[in-house]
Amino acid sequence: MTNGTNAEVTGDMAAGMPYRGGEKETLRASLDRHRDAVLWKLEGLADEQLRRPMTPSGTSLLGLVKHLASVEYGWFAETFGGEVEEFWFDPYKDEDMRADQGETTAQIVEFYGRARAASDAVITRVPLEGLGRPSWRDHEVSLRWVLVHMIEETARHAGHMDVVRELIDGATGDHPRG
Repeated sequence: MTNGTNAEVTGDMAAGMPYRGGEKETLRASLDRHRDAVLWKLEGLADEQLRRPMTPSGTSLLGLVKHLASVEYGWFAETFGGEVEEFWFDPYKDEDMRADQGETTAQIVEFYGRARAASDAVITRVPLEGLGRPSWRDHEVSLRWVLVHMIEETARHAGHMDVVRELIDGATGDHPRG
């Protein structure tokens, strides 16, 4: 429990949480917090563990990272005219939900890093009220809406990853404890 002292707020600010920040800064920090949790879920595991299907539908840690990368590219870069790399898979056939044998862990993690960078460039360039139109929708969306949607999407899948990681080795939480 905190008592609201300036020292505690300063400490929280140093940890990257802008408790007194503007709307865009706050939304971006929330998205980054969940993105970082996604990557933390991969730490310390062997390649076989990262791609091991842990549910009847085939959910794996690495497959979820690949999916999140593809949706970041779609919602941010494609929707708002940013730079989108050519995919080697078809996300419309759920090929973004699994890590295939020809794909390396490094390849998928780097893909997620590039997607984040492309998304961050859009977030920096486009105002919250700025409108874009995803190619798969028949209406425009604001950057504000996309930020909220991607916070939800990333948090949802980070939660899935939390369960999958716990099933693999018992690790839980959204960041390392220590």
